[in-house]
Amino acid sequence: MTKTIPVVFEKDVPCRLRDGVTLYANVYRPDRDGRYPVLLTRHPYNKNLADFSHRYLDPFRLAASGYVVIIQDVRGRFSSEGQFVPFIHEADDGYDAVEWAANLPYCDGKVGMFGLSYYGFTQLFAAAESPPSLKAVFPAQAGSSIKEDMLFRQGALKYGLFATWMLDSIAPDLIHRECPDDYPAARKEIETALHHINDFYHHVPLIEWPPLLNLGPVLSLYQQFITQEISNVSKSKASIKHRLPSLELPAYHLAGWYDCFLGSTLENYQEMCKAGEEQCLIIGPWGHGDFSAVQGERFFGAHSAGDWMNEKRDITSLHLEWFDKKLKTATSASGREGAPVQLFVMGIDEWREEKEWPLARTRYTPYYLHSNGKAGVKTGTLSPMKPGAEPPDHFIYDPANPVPTLGGNGLFYKGQNTGPCDQRRIEARSDVLVYTSEELKEPLEVTGPIEVVIWAATDAVSTDFTAKLVDVCPDGKSYNITDGIVRGEPIPERMTDAVCYRLDLWATSNVFLPGHSLRVEISSSNFPRYDVNPNTGNSTIDSEAMLPASQTIYHDEDHPSYILLPVIPT
Repeated sequence: MTKTIPVVFEKDVPCRLRDGVTLYANVYRPDRDGRYPVLLTRHPYNKNLADFSHRYLDPFRLAASGYVVIIQDVRGRFSSEGQFVPFIHEADDGYDAVEWAANLPYCDGKVGMFGLSYYGFTQLFAAAESPPSLKAVFPAQAGSSIKEDMLFRQGALKYGLFATWMLDSIAPDLIHRECPDDYPAARKEIETALHHINDFYHHVPLIEWPPLLNLGPVLSLYQQFITQEISNVSKSKASIKHRLPSLELPAYHLAGWYDCFLGSTLENYQEMCKAGEEQCLIIGPWGHGDFSAVQGERFFGAHSAGDWMNEKRDITSLHLEWFDKKLKTATSASGREGAPVQLFVMGIDEWREEKEWPLARTRYTPYYLHSNGKAGVKTGTLSPMKPGAEPPDHFIYDPANPVPTLGGNGLFYKGQNTGPCDQRRIEARSDVLVYTSEELKEPLEVTGPIEVVIWAATDAVSTDFTAKLVDVCPDGKSYNITDGIVRGEPIPERMTDAVCYRLDLWATSNVFLPGHSLRVEISSSNFPRYDVNPNTGNSTIDSEAMLPASQTIYHDEDHPSYILLPVIPT
């Protein structure tokens, strides 16, 4: 049994940056003489709040295992000086923080970084600057680009995520710092808005979102981001995606099948593998920052939870294994050797080790859409058979009455409306096309990246298309597995010819069991997870005008629409 070390806690330890700004951190360190490796995390959510400092791992346990754990408020947040502009300063500030930490009197010169979400971003942005003392990172549920990961997905604004994040996570401290006299009233207004947030999502234009109108500095920041002013002006600081393949740094990537950053976390892993340093990946059935066994309307078993993975270990022990291996000497390290990829296979609800991602043994198999021209729950079909002469399907997409978000990889207030949820009320809508396979006689494993290819026409200047993969149970319940959206480029003149759209549904691992069916839903909205396309060629970001659109989905010999499934042979 490993001996634990008494821990000392130090509050508000200063870190002076190259431009004279001072950041403050809380330090948890061994209460005995010696020098130890540092585990650093940097975030904008208040280093003093246990919900963030202890959210998914235990800093006291890390320190008691022989690490100096540093939790730092980023520039312009809570105790730290400076002006906060999300993401823009994290590369330079991260470099300075790493080298400051490495030179603390109780540090041995080796630094690792950890953290999820924004404090996963801060690791990668710092790593891109190659601080010499940074030896390994553990980015969990993180992206590497403001525009591509935080704001947009295939052209559609991640409206629910960004608007909620600004109001719930960013607004209170920003108002407290910049408008202290207004803070008591503003705080009450923010809390009221959050409890009635669904009432505000439908307001257009989005640039004048009602909950932020009386919160001057927050409104200004929100507008700069959704109009892409920030990412356009600060391109070099807004994304490090292009630098991932050359990041020669060991990294352990943590993802969730229902996390809003699933796609970017998998991309981080795959791109960083190209640099040649060791990369590991774990994917659980989790939502964003939620590692419980219950996600949405499904229970995946106690062994799926982050605090009892496979009934063997928790996320803190996973960090210790990784950093012991990368930051401690061979004699003191206790790092566990194993396969580089661990994933949770839904359906059979089991953990499994793999050698790579995507899996080399994958057989990419198209399942084609079929119907008699009226695709619905009982009439649309899905099969590996290519289509012949089939009539297309039609629906009317009205942006004033969008398909509501029901579960999935979203991020909303208090984690609501995410994960797997029964989709039957969505499938009953006239603007949702449904294609279902026959009941399976044998289990079918789908593990890997998923793409939907549809041939579609519209009478709109520009429109969206959405796709969703669903697992239909014998009792009729249909649970969403993964989904995607694509925004078409504006067409100068309205065209009714079929156009090929490719939707990236990110990835999953799910065994469709005997008696179950596969299902694909096609529509044109998923609101408020994404903003609606008004079909005018403009955006609801700065325009109120909306028009209904007549949508046509083709699935014939010349226009085969399909979902490309990563089938794993048994």
